[in-house]
Amino acid sequence: MKVKAINRSEEEFTRERSQDLRKVHKNLDPSLHPFEKAVEYTRALNAAKLDRVFAKPFLASLPHDDGITCLSRNPRRLNSLLAGCADGELRIWDIAAQRPLRKLLGHTAEVKGVSITQDGDACVSCSTDCTVKLWKVPFAPGEAGPLLQSERPVFEFRGKGAFRGIDHHWGRNSFATAGPQVDIWDHERSEPVNSFTWGADSIMSVRFNPAEADVMATAGSDRGIALYDLRTSTPIRKLIMQTKTNSIAWNPMEAFNFTAANEDCCLYTYDMRKLQSATCVHKDFVSAVMDVDYSPTGREFVAGSYDRSVRIFSHNGGHSKEVYHTKRMQRVFAVRFSGDGSYVFSGSDDMNVRVWKAQSSVQMGTLLPRERQRHEYQQALVERYKHLPDVKRISRHRHLPTPIYKAAKLRRTMTEAGNKKQSNRIAHSAPGSVKIKSARKKKVVAEME
Repeated sequence: MKVKAINRSEEEFTRERSQDLRKVHKNLDPSLHPFEKAVEYTRALNAAKLDRVFAKPFLASLPHDDGITCLSRNPRRLNSLLAGCADGELRIWDIAAQRPLRKLLGHTAEVKGVSITQDGDACVSCSTDCTVKLWKVPFAPGEAGPLLQSERPVFEFRGKGAFRGIDHHWGRNSFATAGPQVDIWDHERSEPVNSFTWGADSIMSVRFNPAEADVMATAGSDRGIALYDLRTSTPIRKLIMQTKTNSIAWNPMEAFNFTAANEDCCLYTYDMRKLQSATCVHKDFVSAVMDVDYSPTGREFVAGSYDRSVRIFSHNGGHSKEVYHTKRMQRVFAVRFSGDGSYVFSGSDDMNVRVWKAQSSVQMGTLLPRERQRHEYQQALVERYKHLPDVKRISRHRHLPTPIYKAAKLRRTMTEAGNKKQSNRIAHSAPGSVKIKSARKKKVVAEME
């Protein structure tokens, strides 16, 4: 009689300490695992559910004395954030310690824009009191505790009208202001070194291109988006849309692309070489989009709206992948990504700057190797099975406030009615007589050079 016995060494399979891992043997032959796909699908479903269970994106709120109108992050220091208020006050925050470092006093009216220089040591702010002020930005000291001190501006620039926006040059000591016209200023001169006008009554926003630093984009009250080149001191081209653009953000990784936050509840991504059509239309808001800012990776951006919500979009995604809101948060006027792309800042009308996680369910703190591998495995499972109905439904579901939910439902009804009306018009007209414009071209009125 032949007996097969399994012979194992006890020393190899006995743990020396209770923290040691047990040795696990697994045969990877697919014929021995007929239910592998079913097991993987169940794990993916559980991973999608856990992702929603642990989705707690809100981290902290930083209080002010009036509504937040603008934000700027320090390009040299991750923990530094600058916030401008409607009462003319600016505050520099140490985000990690959740403490204010400086209170910058000098403006007598609402601060409309703020921008920090590339070395992180100074900042410029503009206001409706027709002034631009230059400030010094301090380092955050290592000791704990509040360090709120008041500071006065280093230099003041006076303009001829109220300023609406400001952005600092990426390479040299100059900055652009948006007001009755676009002005280019130098740190050493009290008068603008150059000015641009192209038909707009008032310029709402101005942004320099991070890759090609002498190219900038502006959004005006005449519903136009204009591109300028400082090297030739001339406008390049202009795009007229059906509704006004409130803010512009350049993609830091794709130098030709920028995204415009529009009054019609949508965001439009354009290629500056082909402005006759948007490369992507980003929908989901139910009110005017007030501000937009890209992640340093260029793969996603955050936008804040008048409907009291903050949404995160993929750079080429038509719908948002995250929506953040709280019961107390009011109209969102300013949003920014952190320097490492891990956090999102939003400033709203209820006198608070809020700090959110860019990925709502990510685990904070230092992860053990096993924890990191577990999270990566779960993300890979959800990515593999994301097209299946149950995983897709759980991953996409978001709770919305009742006003936003009802407004979105009404907008869907109106859109369906418009589509039905158009299909009826096509059916009862001569073939080819009704011209259909795509959504990417529908909002473009004209392009000028």
